[in-house]
Amino acid sequence: MKVTVSRKAHFNAAHRLFRKDWTASQNNEIFGKCANPHYHGHNYELIVHVKGPIDPQTGYVIDMKVLKDLIKEEVEERMDHKNLNEEVAEFSNLIPTAENIAVVIYDLLKPHFNENQELSVTLYETPRNYVSYSG
Repeated sequence: MKVTVSRKAHFNAAHRLFRKDWTASQNNEIFGKCANPHYHGHNYELIVHVKGPIDPQTGYVIDMKVLKDLIKEEVEERMDHKNLNEEVAEFSNLIPTAENIAVVIYDLLKPHFNENQELSVTLYETPRNYVSYSG
């Protein structure tokens, strides 16, 4: 039997969607307002899901305090109130789209889980726009 537990988190961050090798006109055509050279921000909502067997000793799939601290360390402290393009190393050569942010978050968290725990992340860029990634 496997059960999925989930933890919500929140962070605010600025970004700009653009390619350095494209002209301003090309970037504006593809990314529109999101290519603004002065950046723009989002109030990101993150849900981290961990699916696995219930430990018969503890009754947990994962201790929620451990999950909370892991998200804080790996995601919130790295991305909250940051300019993703300028201050987060993972985006120095990667466009910080919601899709790429979700993959980066997954990659930061995944090494902390054992082989019996399946990880997935859902990232809301706006209340109506969100992406999910599970490896």
